[in-house]
Amino acid sequence: MRKRTSAIAAVLTATMAALGTAVATELPSFAATGCTVTYSVTNQWPGGFGADVTVKNLGDPLNGWNLVWSYSAGQQVGQHWNATITQSGSQVTATNVGYNGSVATNGTVNFGFNGSWTGSNPAPTSFRLNGVACTGGVTGSPSPTRTAGPSPSPSRSTTPSPSPSSGTPGVPADAVWVASGQWDTWVNSGYTVYNNIWGSGAGSQTIWARTPTNWGVIANHPTTSGVKSYPHTVKGSLNRTVSSLGTFTSSFNVSVPGSGNYSTTYDIWANNWAYEVMLWMNYNGAVGPIAEQYDSNGAVPAFRNVSLGGHTWNIYRGNNGANAVFSFLRTSNTNSGTVDLRAIMNWLRTQNWWGDVTVGEAQFGFEISGTNGSAAFTDNSFSIAWS
Repeated sequence: MRKRTSAIAAVLTATMAALGTAVATELPSFAATGCTVTYSVTNQWPGGFGADVTVKNLGDPLNGWNLVWSYSAGQQVGQHWNATITQSGSQVTATNVGYNGSVATNGTVNFGFNGSWTGSNPAPTSFRLNGVACTGGVTGSPSPTRTAGPSPSPSRSTTPSPSPSSGTPGVPADAVWVASGQWDTWVNSGYTVYNNIWGSGAGSQTIWARTPTNWGVIANHPTTSGVKSYPHTVKGSLNRTVSSLGTFTSSFNVSVPGSGNYSTTYDIWANNWAYEVMLWMNYNGAVGPIAEQYDSNGAVPAFRNVSLGGHTWNIYRGNNGANAVFSFLRTSNTNSGTVDLRAIMNWLRTQNWWGDVTVGEAQFGFEISGTNGSAAFTDNSFSIAWS
């Protein structure tokens, strides 16, 4: 799941039509198999990257699939969504999850992941679908097994530049700031409001604000895999250790659409981006947290029904390839409330998931993966304070 303060967007798209050398061993059937693969590096930061993969099936309809490729520079796959991904040395295998194993002739399937790299990050040069090279032609092939486990994606930080716009339907007439640029920001009263459009395949998004704690976006993003944006507000940086916090609380009130793929989330960072704490206050559609384990229903919580900080959560632990991620999902959605953030920070210490870390930014906003046409997300009110 994720968001950040921005990204170094390195989009590297390679449509593969070369023979591969990896071999997948599966139960034989005698379906005709053929494919093309588009592999895109959607964002990249020091030591980490996000990638998006689209497979087009040129052969007979598939009822279960796997895709195999190899890395040449030691890259490692971490968090993934819309596929189950395993890695052995340089070889990576992506297998369908329960809901996307069937792919019609000339149909496509899409999945994504985050990974780590050192030195360089070249794209793979060949892929094999169900044991057959993706050459753009069709041949006989074996066919595969399947497993499960979706979840969303992240990126990293930079300094955006403002470029106001106006005239977007749904923007209040009394808004004092309106912008549509990818990294547009507005600083006011110690807060910064970010438009923050960072994911692959994003659509349009206009942000507006009356104040830095009363703002919203009009978003129109396709319902493809991966997070498209994280518009949010943040009140400077705490730069305080957990043990030094006497209080750390926040209140919010939001309005969100009745459809689409999104979550309303706090995103709290510690130890210079090494730890990410996400609090999902409401969520809808095809979204899910990062976890250490997945089953046919998706991410598996490390703890269930934990009452903490004024709410009851299912709690997940994972890693996106760049940082540890701890996700707290309310067991029921709410559009308003108060959260004792200090209690959550201290709970993580008692579990030894982190130590007496230094808490940096505490962001609040909407993580949007897709909308059903133009959709409005509004932060009606927000406050955050610590001592």
